[in-house]
Amino acid sequence: MTSSTTRARRVLLAATAAVVLPLGLTACGGDDGGSDKKSDKKSEQSESSPKETDNKQDMAMDTFGDACKTVPKSGKGSFKGMAQDPVATAASNNPQLSTLVDAVKKAGLVDTLNSAKDITVFAPTNDAFKKIPKADLDKVMSDKEMLKKVLTYHVVGEPLDKAKLADGTYPTLEKQELTTKGSGDAYKVNDSANVACGNVKTANATVHIIDTVLMPPKK
Repeated sequence: MTSSTTRARRVLLAATAAVVLPLGLTACGGDDGGSDKKSDKKSEQSESSPKETDNKQDMAMDTFGDACKTVPKSGKGSFKGMAQDPVATAASNNPQLSTLVDAVKKAGLVDTLNSAKDITVFAPTNDAFKKIPKADLDKVMSDKEMLKKVLTYHVVGEPLDKAKLADGTYPTLEKQELTTKGSGDAYKVNDSANVACGNVKTANATVHIIDTVLMPPKK
């Protein structure tokens, strides 16, 4: 083999390597880019997952009070479940409020409460009703007009969040006023009822669950 032939082969091999090497690097670079894109896509999907969205919605409810621990964790009576229904319907799914729901039905206020917009309801628990002497409670529960008067005194025609409970006086649907005061997670209504679980959201109302039934002032 002549030296000229050997040199020619070396030049040919070098030229071939010069062409093949960039092509190989380009292919590798394409694979890396595809991997990055797939990784980014998975990351985006993870960020918008339904589970994470649900957690954010639950945190946004911002309920407060020791009695909130007794609210069911799932189902229609949970915070998330109650948020889907208008207030009278939502209350009917909460086991703490069964006496109140019965009273609302007897007073004929289900449609009134469910169709109202942006109201606040101070909702007495079953134990709150038990504080009333049985004879007195039976009397009120059997008198539709009196019952309606008592229940509408628990409803304010505007949304009241925690900040507005600190020191306020608000007209009720019964036409007389109630007062609120407190700080932190401790609030009272009319200096008599404690907010046991506050800022519970329903589709059309803010609900503050209270431990005492409010009685309208005598005119």
